[in-house]
Amino acid sequence: GPSEILVSEEQRDVFASIEHALTHDSYAFLPEQATFTLCEHFKTKSLDGFGCAEMPAAIGAAGAIIQYLKHQLRRKIDHLSSLRCESAHDHVVLDAATQINLDLVESRGARDTSLLAVLDRTVTPMGGRKLRNWILQPLRDVNELNCRQQMIADLLHESDLLGSLRHSLKSIRDIERAAGRLSQASGNARDLVTLKNSLQQIPELKAELGKLIERIEFGRASSLVEAGASPATFSQDQPARLPLKTQFHQSLANRLQNEIAEMPELAAKLQGAVVDDAPLALKEGGIFRDGFDAQLDELRNASRDGKNWINALQEREIAATGIKSLKVRFNSVFGYFIEITKSNLANVPTHYTRKQTTVGGERFITPELKEMEAKILGADERGKNLEYSLFQKLREETLTELGPLQKTAIAIATLDAICSLAETARLFHYCRPQLDESLRLTICAGRHPVLDQNPVEEKFVPNDTELDGEKLRLAIITGPNMAGKSTYIRQVALIVLMAQIGSFVPATSAEIGLVDRIFTRVGASDDLSRGQSTFMVEMNETANIVNNATERSLIILDEIGRGTSTFDGLSIAWSVAEFLHDKIKARTLFATHYHELTKLAVERKGVVNFNVAVREWNEQIIFLRKIIPGGADKSYGIQVARLAGLPREILDRAKDILAHLENPNGAVVHGKSKRKRSAQKLPQSQKPQLDLL
Repeated sequence: GPSEILVSEEQRDVFASIEHALTHDSYAFLPEQATFTLCEHFKTKSLDGFGCAEMPAAIGAAGAIIQYLKHQLRRKIDHLSSLRCESAHDHVVLDAATQINLDLVESRGARDTSLLAVLDRTVTPMGGRKLRNWILQPLRDVNELNCRQQMIADLLHESDLLGSLRHSLKSIRDIERAAGRLSQASGNARDLVTLKNSLQQIPELKAELGKLIERIEFGRASSLVEAGASPATFSQDQPARLPLKTQFHQSLANRLQNEIAEMPELAAKLQGAVVDDAPLALKEGGIFRDGFDAQLDELRNASRDGKNWINALQEREIAATGIKSLKVRFNSVFGYFIEITKSNLANVPTHYTRKQTTVGGERFITPELKEMEAKILGADERGKNLEYSLFQKLREETLTELGPLQKTAIAIATLDAICSLAETARLFHYCRPQLDESLRLTICAGRHPVLDQNPVEEKFVPNDTELDGEKLRLAIITGPNMAGKSTYIRQVALIVLMAQIGSFVPATSAEIGLVDRIFTRVGASDDLSRGQSTFMVEMNETANIVNNATERSLIILDEIGRGTSTFDGLSIAWSVAEFLHDKIKARTLFATHYHELTKLAVERKGVVNFNVAVREWNEQIIFLRKIIPGGADKSYGIQVARLAGLPREILDRAKDILAHLENPNGAVVHGKSKRKRSAQKLPQSQKPQLDLL
């Protein structure tokens, strides 16, 4: 979420519980005042050109932020050069619980096993931020998604250009942040070096991107000719006749090529001005190259000549006094001085003036030395002041290209993110998912993207998924703990999310109808800070789903009702499943230990049962990790408990209790207890539970 939230003074009490809420004058949020603030900042007569004229709440928020930054924080915000309206309908909504449960950008384990970590092969800071933003804000625009997919496909086809583009990108630094700091007057000479080095690399980058466009154009023309099309079919004035995917790619490739500006004049100016190893401090000098400014060169020469004179003075005084250890030194308190050790004080000439006594000797000055000191320090100081002025001037000249720099940074970030997704798809043999506006969700041999790149001891088993919003709307998935139910349903959610950032996906094929939200309700724990039990946390998350999900949502449920009694939990889980199927009609994967829920498949046509295959051998279970049709016949709780290391005595006793609960009047004892059944004390239950463990 946001690090800070700006709210009106009138709403102080409403947001009092939010830790990072800051208050600002209420008038700044008024649409009329905010419109004036925004028009003044962007130097426009109206906001019509930004597409937000009919959005008073958004205008109020944007205007208040600009007013707060300018007048409250006194920030220079020239880099904020435009407004862009984004609608919730443009992106897949991912609430905080989903972001955490799916480990999208941060993982909860010791290693970074987030989705971002396994997809991020970006080579620029800008590209890394762009990819992170894509993961947290997947798209719902099928055209833009196809645009990204097609460019990934083309890069995979032209793998040599994928490598050369990534190589060129590696030399480009953080243009976005450097330009932003310079525009806020907080930048330094190293930001200019960042821009200089990056601008020098851009021609090579654009050349490689141009090669990609040329190859795709040639391939497109060749394929059309082979199909019997006339040359006019692929002429520039008839784009409507081009294959749809090629049009998508053309749009993205040309957009990136056009938005990445070379700015040769600025590049040459920075190259001739700033040294490669510029210092961090602005007022200590050493920023500019010799020859950049005549006055600066003159002052530097004076300083250098003076320092050469100091070195010559030291040699003359050593010869005159015979004191070989004599040194002419400098510090910021005393300036230049002659240092004599105690053992040589008897040889000090009479024209030396004592300045300071130290532990090891004494310090002296001479009129001649002080006169030259004034010249040297004066030249140094004037040189540093001049360099600071020259930096400010060069900064302002650089900022005349702020718009193109920002546009270039965004385009390079997009290119880097696309190349990163292409490289990941190449390394792990991802497929291109087919996207449309239907409600289907078909995945063949899908793999978990994180586990696919971080193999454990056993080989990962791919699984299929088939949902369609009608006959296969709600999948009930049963099976023992550790069998892979949770991994599977998370895998499906991650594959859908990857498809909706434009990425290829870990599967042999996939057909995905776009989703508007992804909901996850997985393992819960107590929220002590808010005084909520595990069950309350679970119910809050479930309520959020049933109150906000739509037919286009994807819902992932990993157990409902575990935090209360068995029959209460079963009742709630059953009712929620019915509601999701009958009312919301969203594509849903529901993993549960309540085998009774499998009866829903008989009662409702859109419910289908799946289970995770296991094999029993010598009183042990082997997890096959395969999702197969039908419900699980057993929970295998005692076998899983054995894998966890419970003592044999406890396991044998558990078998006896389970046998009694399953068949109170039966004579068969499943365990290996040596006591007779009649001598065993077994719990009495009026309501035997099938899944005690």
